[in-house]
Amino acid sequence: MAQREPRLSTRALVAIILGGALLAALAFGIGRLSVPTASTPSNTSAEAGFSRDMQEHHNQAVRMSMIVLQATDDREITTLAYDIATAQQQQAGQMFGWLEVWGLPHAPPEPSMTWMSRPTLDGGDHDHGGEGESGHNHTPGEPMPGLATAEQMAKLETLEGLEAEVYFLELMIEHHIGGVEMAEAVLERSTNPVVTKLAKGMVTVQDKEIVFMNELLEARR
Repeated sequence: MAQREPRLSTRALVAIILGGALLAALAFGIGRLSVPTASTPSNTSAEAGFSRDMQEHHNQAVRMSMIVLQATDDREITTLAYDIATAQQQQAGQMFGWLEVWGLPHAPPEPSMTWMSRPTLDGGDHDHGGEGESGHNHTPGEPMPGLATAEQMAKLETLEGLEAEVYFLELMIEHHIGGVEMAEAVLERSTNPVVTKLAKGMVTVQDKEIVFMNELLEARR
């Protein structure tokens, strides 16, 4: 069996990932000065709600990735986890930057996911939760789509090796499915070019990662 390379320490991984997030936020702030801007979203807009809630959603994906990075040396899993942690922390930094640029508070003025209960651009009404004919919606205050529970996160922290890999994949597949749902929901409610560009990228990348993670999961069962 080939010798595995030593793992980076948790502190080193966090420093690398947070460094990338800072660069992303700075790049966003610099870049906005040289491109046309859309009208500033309101405090209760879909754009503001999405940026707040998706930051929380992304932060959990980063945490799950950091946990599995310390639980296995498998090259496929560690590469995937590092890629997810890096990309999602950078995107969370961008969304943090949006709120700063828009002059909006980071604390939500209403229950989480309220933005996803509001009408879509085509006028669809989504007051009752679930997914209607014209788009995705969600009941305000209920857990975000795909978000792992505290019990599931605690269980992941107890596992090692193959068991950790399988459970991580199971949780992250559901997490990505929920993330795609949220990204598609904001695309149904926003024409802001900065927001829609990032949301479209999330859908594209996470859909591909879901396919890949299902392949990795099947190989480990």
